[in-house]
Amino acid sequence: MMLTEQQITIRKAIPPEDALIAQHFYQMWQDIGVPDAAMNSNYLDITLEFIAQARQELFYQAFVAEVDDVIVGSASCQLFSGLYPNVMTAEYRKFGYIWGVYVEPVYRRQGIAEKLTHSAVAHLKAIGCTRVVLNASPLGKPVYSSLGFSESNAMQLDLGI
Repeated sequence: MMLTEQQITIRKAIPPEDALIAQHFYQMWQDIGVPDAAMNSNYLDITLEFIAQARQELFYQAFVAEVDDVIVGSASCQLFSGLYPNVMTAEYRKFGYIWGVYVEPVYRRQGIAEKLTHSAVAHLKAIGCTRVVLNASPLGKPVYSSLGFSESNAMQLDLGI
């Protein structure tokens, strides 16, 4: 089903839609091969708690994509809270983080993820971020590359657990 630009609406999500965003987040992990057995059964509560805290402390904002008044995708963004102490000034290093970009399979490859990401980037820019960081799935890499995201110096070591 190919859609025209006018049929896709991107808007800010509202708190009552948090559960749907959490479901999209879960589906995103399923899509990249994480087995159900590896997911916490209370993923919904975990995600809702995370969103509530990020909304209070990290300028969290989600965006949804609608087609015919039905939400078919979502993306979340917030200030990056860091993995280590941030000793740099905000003017030098105030990173934003985009996570949970998800589009339902039947609506993929129509620019929806790109539009959601643009909205998230605009939000992060508006709150003064100096850089946007995200972790891309294999399917997402071409989308983010086309938007100007570059590969980072992040490295991984699989410990075979």
